[in-house]
Amino acid sequence: MAHRDPVDSRKHDADAAATSAAYGDDMSEMPALGTHVVVVGAGMVAHRFVESLLSRAGEQWRITLIGEEERHPYDRVGLTGFFAGASAEDLELERAILEDSRVRFVRGDAVTRIDRSARRVTMRSGTSAAYDRLVLATGSYAARLAVDGFGLEGCFVYRTLDDVEKLEEFVQRRSAELGRPLVGTVIGGGLLGLEAAGALQGLDVACTVVQSSDRLMSAQLDLPAGNALRRLIESRGIAVKTETVTTRLDPDRSGQVTGLEFRDGSYERTDVVVFTVGVRPRDELARAAGLDVHDRGGVLIDGGCQTSDPRVLAIGEVANFDGMCVGLVAPGYAMAEVAATRLLGGEATFPGYDLSTKLKLSGVDVASFGDAFAETPGALDVTYADPVAGVYKKLVLSDDAKTLLGGILVGDASAYGSLRPLVGGALGGDPAAYLMPEGGVAAPTGDLPDEALVCSCNSVTAGRIRGAVHDEGCTDVAGIKACTKAGAACGSCVMMIKKIVGTELAKTGAALSNAICEHFDLSRRQLFDAVRVSGLTTFSAVIERFGTGRGCDICKPALASILSTLVRGHVLDGENATLQDTNDHVMANLQKDGSYSVVPRIPGGEITPEGLVVIGKVAQDFGLYTKITGGQRIDMFGARLEQLPDIWQRLVEAGFESGHAYGKSLRTVKSCVGSTWCRYGVQDSVGMAVQLELRYRGLRSPHKIKLGVSGCARECAEARGKDVGVIATEAGWNMYVGGNGGFTPRHAVLLAEGLSDEELLTAIDRFLMYYIFTADRLQRTAPWFEDLEGGIEGLRAVIFDDSLGICADLDAAMAAHVDSYEDEWKATLEDPEKLRRFASFVNAPTTPDPSLAYTAERGQPRPATEDERTDSRVLIAGTTLEVRR
Repeated sequence: MAHRDPVDSRKHDADAAATSAAYGDDMSEMPALGTHVVVVGAGMVAHRFVESLLSRAGEQWRITLIGEEERHPYDRVGLTGFFAGASAEDLELERAILEDSRVRFVRGDAVTRIDRSARRVTMRSGTSAAYDRLVLATGSYAARLAVDGFGLEGCFVYRTLDDVEKLEEFVQRRSAELGRPLVGTVIGGGLLGLEAAGALQGLDVACTVVQSSDRLMSAQLDLPAGNALRRLIESRGIAVKTETVTTRLDPDRSGQVTGLEFRDGSYERTDVVVFTVGVRPRDELARAAGLDVHDRGGVLIDGGCQTSDPRVLAIGEVANFDGMCVGLVAPGYAMAEVAATRLLGGEATFPGYDLSTKLKLSGVDVASFGDAFAETPGALDVTYADPVAGVYKKLVLSDDAKTLLGGILVGDASAYGSLRPLVGGALGGDPAAYLMPEGGVAAPTGDLPDEALVCSCNSVTAGRIRGAVHDEGCTDVAGIKACTKAGAACGSCVMMIKKIVGTELAKTGAALSNAICEHFDLSRRQLFDAVRVSGLTTFSAVIERFGTGRGCDICKPALASILSTLVRGHVLDGENATLQDTNDHVMANLQKDGSYSVVPRIPGGEITPEGLVVIGKVAQDFGLYTKITGGQRIDMFGARLEQLPDIWQRLVEAGFESGHAYGKSLRTVKSCVGSTWCRYGVQDSVGMAVQLELRYRGLRSPHKIKLGVSGCARECAEARGKDVGVIATEAGWNMYVGGNGGFTPRHAVLLAEGLSDEELLTAIDRFLMYYIFTADRLQRTAPWFEDLEGGIEGLRAVIFDDSLGICADLDAAMAAHVDSYEDEWKATLEDPEKLRRFASFVNAPTTPDPSLAYTAERGQPRPATEDERTDSRVLIAGTTLEVRR
């Protein structure tokens, strides 16, 4: 866990002393520059209000911002990032806004009284401040469940940085005291509850989410979507109980929570409980001051964010508009803009709540927007569900099926950024095409109406983005963020912003930036060349010289792949280990239940009986499920993290090596038996396949690579469905390129025919290296060579005619790869430092993950369902499952 600096109390004390020395205890004595606005609350919405007002107000304005927390305003939406290593400083909002000479920021103090007749607020410290206009941005507090035991030690809420710091400290301390990983419970299965569950899991706590309704995220999802989400959450190793009401928390003798009792009489042991049962507006100041409040809470406001007192406004979660208080940041930002505009004499009206949400839990993709429950009269539903893949999608349309009203996306929310701006407008195509995988109708492009809302967090329309391109010279996403704030909050609209910018630049004839991300103003190809020429060997050195910031989950894995090709170090060496994707971190494929699969390399699909015995014995000894893959290998499923080194020790000793099923690299070279056995075979396809696989094993690339070798034209190895396909003829080898399966199958295209063994190897060497040198991030070979100038003819010229003069470089790069190859797992087993990462729990390295449970089916183990986990015949991880064959 990254080190986090505590609040600098000395600086806080100095700030307070400076304020007192300059103005005394009466802050109304501040220089009378003009209108004085006092803002009560220093959260995200308050920060946005101050930023908006300062950007348009003159020097005569002054603002006093009063925050109860002893911190600068921070990103509460990104709170879960704290458990991924983000420091409090990383989460801070822009400090420069509060350093403006017109702003006085008081932190660590709270307003305790509003005197409306005197237009003055009094703080807990005894300091008071007069105001011309008062803005209430006090937000909300975490609701407390009315159950016995709520205040026991080990019970927390999940609302502020202080909350999560206390939670982390408790988990680490309590786990050390007990000498084992903790068991935790999150009460409340909404958006915040699922984020809290992810946070607990990140602290190595086996977690259960308890939800009183019949589904998770019941405020945003219908029942089928909730069921799909439940499967996704459970696949991450988090247990879920729905329609379960907690009635009591039980303590041990020291007052520490040890269990929960439920309404149905059942009981569950727990060590730590996090309550996420909703929020309540902090309207106590307004009530005491006599402002109108709603019966269910919240300061009543009109469309201009004005309260019952014309000198007092309310924004954010404390404000009640149209009978509702909403705990989302986007409506709060919209209120902040309206309030600032009104104070400056402009006309603006709060348009109402946009309840669109997107779950920010790693590995889970969920979004809800617009009229998700089809409450509009005559509304129609179009749904797509794939329970096996964990995908559920629904679009809600008007009664004529032309206007998009809303939608729900679970398991695949990639279309959220494109669909969200279309709400209220014409969908422009067959609705089903937007839901099916790789639908026949393209996703919406940049041709949105100007009034379409692209960034709901910051209320930025497509027209505003177009204006930034044409009037303010913005040419990329980073520029749009700086000019408009679009994409600067949750980031879900970034792809749509990029499309709009590209479309507008194309209209002007300007070149479109193909930067890999906002941290590098370079494409992957340019970044590859920059690293190759500069000789830099680490991410930090590369980003310091060629980029900005700290990088992201786009540029880090891309650069990791580039460094693997050029530097050729181990993927877990030093700093570069932090760049890898999830699977590369442990050199195994993560499965839906939190276990891993093990795939040893079987070159060309050829294996000896002794090798089969070793794999069978390993699978038997470790209780693994075995399956022959489409790439002619044997996959072993159900390995726990701490078992991986022991499993690989056995395999490596028997002569096996990593199959790289986890990486963007060569996967397999599939073959038929060829002329050695088959009466139709005309070449030794197995021998060639083995030679190719041993040559290209471990070759990192922009995307996975698959090869196939068939011994005759009957094509039993399905070579034309591979990135490189080789088919034997009487005259030699025919070479095909650019094939793949998946959602968009492609037949490979003939590149050359009648090649000798040596010519074939040279051609494949150059093709693969040219692809690795020049392809975009995550681009398969088929779209890559289609984008090449000259298409297949241009590719032939590069490989066989050296039209670019780079063949010597391509040959040298492949030779360096072949000469420097080492088996990643063999090297890991010889390095104690690398082996340290293979522990399910950092404080109990050999303890099995208790969330893993298995039952027998068709003579093999498989993950147990939630219902099956109560069966005594189901075995928990760490025990032996006896399978009758």
